[in-house]
Amino acid sequence: MRLLTGLILRVVGVVVLCLVAASAWVMWDVSRTIQGEAAASADRVVREARELAWRELTWRGSSGRDAKYAFPDWRSSETLRVIAPGYCVSLAWTDEAPRRLCGGWSGMGAAPPAWFDAAYAALFGPSLPVNRTVTLHRRDAGQVIAVADHGAAARQAWRVVSVALGVAAAMAAGIGLLATLVIGHALMPAERIVRSLRRMERGAYDLRLPAFRAQEFALIARAVNDLTQRLAENTAQRAALTRRLFQVQEEERRALARDLHDEFGQCLTAASALAAAIAAGTAEDRSDIAEDARAISGITERMMSTLRSTLARLRPPDLDEVGLERCLDHLVATWNARGVARAAARTSAPALETIPAFRLDIVGNLSHVPTQAALSLYRVAQECLTNAVRHGRPSEVRLRVEGDDPARGLALSVEDDGGGAPECLEARPGYGLVGIRERVAALGGSLSIERPAGGIGVRVAAIIPLAAPDPAGARFA
Repeated sequence: MRLLTGLILRVVGVVVLCLVAASAWVMWDVSRTIQGEAAASADRVVREARELAWRELTWRGSSGRDAKYAFPDWRSSETLRVIAPGYCVSLAWTDEAPRRLCGGWSGMGAAPPAWFDAAYAALFGPSLPVNRTVTLHRRDAGQVIAVADHGAAARQAWRVVSVALGVAAAMAAGIGLLATLVIGHALMPAERIVRSLRRMERGAYDLRLPAFRAQEFALIARAVNDLTQRLAENTAQRAALTRRLFQVQEEERRALARDLHDEFGQCLTAASALAAAIAAGTAEDRSDIAEDARAISGITERMMSTLRSTLARLRPPDLDEVGLERCLDHLVATWNARGVARAAARTSAPALETIPAFRLDIVGNLSHVPTQAALSLYRVAQECLTNAVRHGRPSEVRLRVEGDDPARGLALSVEDDGGGAPECLEARPGYGLVGIRERVAALGGSLSIERPAGGIGVRVAAIIPLAAPDPAGARFA
């Protein structure tokens, strides 16, 4: 769940809780008000009944215990005015049946919903009656009982609660909307920080976050900026070290190739010449020795062939003299020659091995490519062709190099139809793919492994810039 959504839900929960608490408080206050109004109505009726009795006693002159005019019919318009609407009052004179009088329902509002009526009855129950005694001449002359009608009480409670809750809900909605806007605006730096971290994940170490107003986000931005700076420095050091390692590696390869050519090659040549001389000298009288010499000569030829292929891998053709285009053409021709040799070495029985055909497509002029970039591209192409044959059974491997856009750099792609999955190639242990990544990243380039357009096989694509490498922009992913 997003932080903004969680905070909004918490605000809504608090608002709902406050509304429920406000509703309960309003209903309790209304119930208390209704009970107080019942008591006030009973007190007013007591005063009115006492005044009526004194007027009857004064005007009519009735006196004595059995004088009925001293206790007149109190259900008059004057008495009705002192009873609040929605309340019923019963007055019982001494030794007389009680008489009930109820106030009108004017101004009580509309009837409440059934659920509110049931909730109000369940929470507060029926209204309690209020008892008052009418005294005349220090004697109890009657009893007044006032009680609120349940329907009137529910109407009054609903009217007050609906008005209060309407105002409270409007205020809560306004507060919630403003809180959402304020929280959303306050959390906007978090989204920007996440986008920056995503760019850092892809290798963009040159970004910097601004100083945010909120102290917490400002501290995070400062930490992210320090991290990107440190990563940029480490990447620059790593790229420089990688370039130096590859340079040393090429020097070691050249030295090894030179030693193999000068020492091992000469020894093999001498061994081959001696074997040929022995075979020629013993061909007439010692055929067995001549046969062994010819076998030694054959073994020497195979060793010379292996040595030549090893020297070709260790020391590529001179890029400064021959050029990158001819070197790549020679590389592809070498792989095709190997396929032809394997096909010729097959027996008459059908073989399960597929001999792939290698294709080379060059777009643009590659003569302007710097030596270091050309050598790295050649090594990447060499390793990609080896992986295509080693980890799959392709029928065709296509090498494509584009150098028509100097601003973009060199674009290399090796595509095969030998099956397999890019994710499996990523997870496979080995240093070939790691070396390709490091070599491309050291020059500030990018590497991607995906499926080709046909959906079968693997496509390895690399872009090597021709300008000076930018370590902060190198892509190791």
